Amino acid sequence: MTQPTEQGTVWLTQEAFDKLEAELANLKGPMRQEVIARISAARDEGDLKENGGYHAARDEQGKLEGRIRQLEDIIRRAQVGETPADDGVVEPGMKVTYRFVGDDETTTFLLGAREIDDDELEVFSPQSPLGSAIIGSSKGDTVSYTAPNGKELKVEIVDAVPYAG
Repeated sequence: MTQPTEQGTVWLTQEAFDKLEAELANLKGPMRQEVIARISAARDEGDLKENGGYHAARDEQGKLEGRIRQLEDIIRRAQVGETPADDGVVEPGMKVTYRFVGDDETTTFLLGAREIDDDELEVFSPQSPLGSAIIGSSKGDTVSYTAPNGKELKVEIVDAVPYAG
């Protein structure tokens, strides 16, 4: 697997890329037509100033179009890669468990694109301060990085395994 070469690159597995493309197709097709039909039906009811259904449908249309633009941008910047090797080396596509040095509590997250829909795991971008600091490190390594608040933090990599979805 190749590493992202520019800040804007979004690393995705083929499965995640396919999910985003399917969502985009659904939003641009059936969902867009459904919202347009609701706007049209609400417009036919008359006075638009007092028409709550019309305004709600227009708001929904704005959100839908925003998500479409977001997905198109992600897909345009996507770098589709193989699932990483299970060698304990941190790279995009890995489920990483770490702990702050001096703390017993561990945290697990996915190093990848925030757009990957996983309700159980927080997702960190490889370009985030923590993500960029730990790429290439291995299980057992201790890594320092500067948090957004300017504080220098040290973390120990407890585990790194390929994300299974």
